[in-house]
Parts: sequence; C-alpha cells; structure tokens
Amino acid sequence: MKGEFVDFKNLVVDNGVVETQTLKFISDPKEIFSKNLGVEFYTTFPSQKTILHNPAIKIFKRTFDIVFSLIVIIGILSWLIPILAVLIKLESNGPVFFKQGRPGIGENEFFCYKLRSMRINKTSEEEISKDDPRVTKVGKFMRKTSIDEMPQFLNVLLGDMSVVGPRPHLWAQNIEYGNRIKKYMVRHCVKPGITGLAQVSGYRGKIEKDQDMINRVKFDVFYIENWSFLLDLKIIYQTVVNILKGEEKAY
Repeated sequence: MKGEFVDFKNLVVDNGVVETQTLKFISDPKEIFSKNLGVEFYTTFPSQKTILHNPAIKIFKRTFDIVFSLIVIIGILSWLIPILAVLIKLESNGPVFFKQGRPGIGENEFFCYKLRSMRINKTSEEEISKDDPRVTKVGKFMRKTSIDEMPQFLNVLLGDMSVVGPRPHLWAQNIEYGNRIKKYMVRHCVKPGITGLAQVSGYRGKIEKDQDMINRVKFDVFYIENWSFLLDLKIIYQTVVNILKGEEKAY
C-alpha cells in the first residue's frame, strides 16, 4: 500500500439530503507529498497552493528566468545556432528549427522550439527511441548533449516556459496518462521547464511502462511543493554535470 491512495466513503446528511463523500488517505505521504502543501476548498473542489503561487515568488522566478535566458541567448546561442544551422542544412533538407505544440501552464498550448534533429517525417507525436532511424548524425550529437533543447530559452523569454520546472510532455502523453496517473495534472499548475528535477534524477527518455511516468510525476510534484531558489540552482548545476558526463537515456 506504500504511496497509494486508499478511499473511504462516508454518508453525510444535509437538510434531509443524503450525499456520499469520498475521503482519500495516503499510506505513506513522504513519498510524494510534503508538509509544504496547502489546500483551500471552494465549494467541493480542492485547490492546491504552493510557494510557487506566491506573487512575490512568481515575480522573483520570472526575473531570474529573463536574466538567465538573456545570458544564454546572447552569450551562447548568438554564435552556436549559426554554426549548427549550417551543419543541419548540410546533412538534410528542412528547416533549422522545429516547433511543436505542447501543453503548458493550465494545459494551455504553446509552441516549444527545438533545433531540428530528425529528418522530416509525419510522426512528430511518436516518442523517440534508441537508434531511431529518423535522427540525423548531427541530430544524434545534439540530442546526446541536449543542445537541441537550447532554443527553448526563447520560450522562457516569451514567458511560455521557465528555466526549471516539469518538462512539457507530448499531447498524446497527456491524453494517455492524464486520467490514469494520480497527480499527473498537478504538473500543469506551474510553467513547464527546460530542465527539471525528474530529468536530473534519471527519469527522462522514452516512457516504456507506467512506472516510468509515475516516477516522473512524483519528482515533478515534489519540486512544485518544495520549491526553493537553491533547489533550482542545484537542478541547473546537475543538468550541466549530466550533459558533460553524458546520459544513457539522452538519445
């Protein structure tokens, strides 16, 4: 029963009307939830509030996102993208950039930017697998080093994403797991990130079984409910370390 929900039903009489209420308990709350979670009730619908919903924290995090993304765009992307653009065009026909609709905060769609790492195909909603024939040679290098994700700093500057947060999934994954994995939709109460706690903890790459997604969600929810600026800095640092040493699931 560890980490699972246990349902108890209770009959409540209100002005002569009998209603059924469901109370949900968690046998081991330390696994997913923390004491930092606050819950407010509006009629019968629970609304979760965390430190990331504090107006001052939102302004602070947004300011950091803007400053950090400008440093990366001006200091790195300004010279790196022209070089990669030439290599991408030399190897295969098609645009330098690839954009794809992804669910963002509030599950509102935004266009997520990447450097194109695949040949033009009609299966953009299909997860990539190891040794995927769609990936180009330069694309394999970009994906291994996560360089293909760097244009998302433009998404951060536009306000669609944050430097750190839950990674935006494919719409197909949202449809498949949204109603099946508990707490999955909590991910959409904050902006998606270029990197996240789940990714630096080893939960990235292709989803092969439900447990892969469950682990991602656990780390995403933990991040949302236990956010701190120090945690963001640790995640950014670990992201750089993982890129430099290489990751088995980066393909």
